[in-house]
Formats: sequence, C-alpha cells, structure tokens
Amino acid sequence: MSERPHTHRQVEDEDPYETEMARHGAPKQRFPARETDPRLAYALVHDELLLDGVARMNLATFCTTWAEPEVLKLLAESFDKNIVDKDEYPQTAELESRCVRMLADLWHSPHPGTTLGTSTTGSSEAAMLAGLAAKFRWRERRRAAGVESVERPNFVCGPVQVCWEKFARYFDVEIRQVPMDPGRYLMGAEQCLERCDENTIMVVATLGQTFTGLFEDVATIAAALDRLQAQGGPDIPLHVDGASGGFLAPFTAPELQWDFRLARVKSINASGHKMGLAPLGCGWAVWREREDLPEDMIFNVNYLGGEMPTFNLNFSRPGGQVVTQYYDFIRLGHEGYRRVHGATYETCAHLAKEIAELGPFEIVHGGEPLQGIPAVSWKLAEGREHGFNLFDLADRLRAHGWLVPAYTLPANLEELAIQRILVRHGFSRDMADLLLADMRRSLETLSNHPPRVSLSEAEVGSFNHNATPAKP
Repeated sequence: MSERPHTHRQVEDEDPYETEMARHGAPKQRFPARETDPRLAYALVHDELLLDGVARMNLATFCTTWAEPEVLKLLAESFDKNIVDKDEYPQTAELESRCVRMLADLWHSPHPGTTLGTSTTGSSEAAMLAGLAAKFRWRERRRAAGVESVERPNFVCGPVQVCWEKFARYFDVEIRQVPMDPGRYLMGAEQCLERCDENTIMVVATLGQTFTGLFEDVATIAAALDRLQAQGGPDIPLHVDGASGGFLAPFTAPELQWDFRLARVKSINASGHKMGLAPLGCGWAVWREREDLPEDMIFNVNYLGGEMPTFNLNFSRPGGQVVTQYYDFIRLGHEGYRRVHGATYETCAHLAKEIAELGPFEIVHGGEPLQGIPAVSWKLAEGREHGFNLFDLADRLRAHGWLVPAYTLPANLEELAIQRILVRHGFSRDMADLLLADMRRSLETLSNHPPRVSLSEAEVGSFNHNATPAKP
C-alpha cells in the first residue's frame, strides 16, 4: 500500500527519519513521481552534504570559503537577479560597470573610464574571452597585411591551469607550452621567444602559477617581446592570467610591474571569487584600451525589449556575485585589501618557517609577496631515505580533516611530487598551528609505521580547477 499523502500541518510534528522516503532512501536513478514536504527534502539533502569535506579545511582550493555576514545577506537578496537582463536590473548592470572601471584603474589602464571589460562566471571564462579576442586581433592583423593565413594560430605559455588547454582544444588554437626543467618552474623569456612566430596570437604569462604559487616575470617577458618586434619580428600581445595574483599584487607588491603599465599587456583575467574575496561564481576580464577588444566579439542583442551589448560565453547568470564584489571593493578599498592579504602572507611566512623546520622538506615557495601568491609549496628533501612519500602524508592529513594536496609536476618534471597549502582569508594563525600539530603527528605515525607500499597520485585523488592543478 502506498503511503498516504501528507499535508504540511501533519508533517510539522513528524520525525523526518520515519517517513517512507527516509526509510527507503532518496531518489537516485529515476525522476520521483510524488512530491514531498520541504522539511523532509531538506533533511535528506542536508545529511548527504555532511559527507563533503569542511571547506575551511580545504587548503587546496583558491576559492573564497569565508565571507562577512553582509556579503551573504546581499547574495541572498540578489539570488533572483539575472545579470544579463540589464533593462530589468539596471542597477546591477551599473554595479558591474563600476567594478570594471575600478579594476581598470587598479591595473593601471591608460583610460580606465572607457576601456572595456566584463564579469564572468570565473577566471576560466574570462581567460577564454581574452584568448578569443587575441585570436580575432591576429586574424585582423593578417588580413590587413594582405595575408589570408591557412596556418593554425598558436599561443605560448608556461605551465598553466587546465582552462588554457580547454581554450586551445575548443577554439582550435595550438598551445606551445614551455615545460619545467630542474630548478626552473616557470616560463622564462628565452624559452618563450623560441616558440613565437607570425601565427602566435598571444603569450600568456601567469601571475600566480597553480602548481607552485610563483609569479612569472611578466616585465621581463614583455621586454623580450618588445625586442623581438624591434628586430623585425612579429608584434605579439601579452595576456596576463592573474586568476589569483591580479587581486594580490596591487595591494601587497605595488612596485611589481605586471599590469597595463606594460604597454605590451593587452588583457588581464582574474578571479573575483579567489583573492578578490567574492563568493563563488565571479571572474573578470579587462582589456587595456577599448580598441583591444575587437568589435566582432560584441553582440548587440534585443532582449526583453531593450538593446543590450554582450560578449560573454554564458548568457543568463546570477548577478549576486557581482553585487557582492562591488560590496567588497567599497567595503575594503586599497587599505582593507592590503590588510586582509597582508595577514595571509604573514601566516604563510609562519607556515613556511615551521614546515622547513620539520626536517624532511625543502620549500619551493614560501609565500613571499614579490615572488608569488600566499601559498607554501614544498618537496621532499633530496639525498635521503624518507620511508614515505608526499601522497602518504596527504592521506594522513586527510584523516585529520585537512585537504593538503600532493601532486606531480608537468613535463619535464613528472617524477617530482610537491605539496601545497593555499592560505586564504579566514585561515588564521591558530588554524595554521593546528595544522602544524597534525603534520607533526602524521610524520610521527609515518615514521613509526612506514607504509609497505606508498600511495600513488591516483590513489589520493585527481585534481580539479578549484583545488589543485588539473592534468590535461
């Protein structure tokens, strides 16, 4: 006999775990035929989410895991705003425009009031938009020179996040990636130039490499491209993937030359939902000057009774993340962002010092503001037997609730494994000390009970965009 339908009044006093759905399990394979009370549905979904890790203890992710109550309140108040409906939500559109102008100013655009930019669902979409703009500009240059090239365009980069692999594949552009070498984890200017030619649409420099946390030397790469053009070579634009560093360097390393102060830099992408402190789902793409975004990229759409320009890969998307990003900008300003990020770098320095003193490790990046993002990355010290590998240590730390990823580096260092901690706003000195205590306990356990067979990278889990570097 089927269960009698419940009214909300009948369910209010009923134990949700005594219902038929709770006793037999939530639907998993087929679309349910019947409705259920919201209290019962909430209990089932809530309990399943208990199996997720604690976001604040995920030291792999770059993304925001703590926000002020006012941010969460604004996000809730804006959940129904579709940012693409500029006629319907003109003030949300205005807040987006203000953010673009503020970022253009922050990144030293020559004309911050008139340059073009857009919010996106994240830095990956922003990177693809910048790549498409570079491809369109390259095509226009070739046509203006009377060359109808049938050759495949390419772009040059160092070790990058997987979104650039996706851009290359989805939009039919060859990726010419500078591999790592022993002692060199970043793309150097010489290695970059070796891969450039007339069909290179752009060079991508990374301000905050996913694998190690280090900054590539944007100014040196830009100077090398300037020399290449001066010597009769192609005029190749530079794009900066500032997914993390774009919201760090202006406040913690303002003297670092990496942005539109370098005329070679034509576009920048950054993640608002990383070091920009916005909730998940916020990225930004900004071009140096208005003419750097090709007109062919802009669609004028008649939508809901209004003419609306758009140049996103997504159409309908939530406006709350942009609203809260604007809140962050006016709430913190230069002073607040400098204070917030300065604290994370202080915690980084503390962690790097203590981890180095644990004994088995060699620090790759200790979180110095001029060198990279607030992250600590390390490898096992060479020339000694440890009895365990970093994947074993990652597994032990997971047992304490911490996600501290271990992963191997890309070509040509596939045999070298490193570990990395990302220090975000909300990861306090007290939490850092709790992590260090659990690292000491884990090392003691591995010393007293060394594994007969160490774990592999595959056994501790693969990597994703918001955690650790995804392998192509």
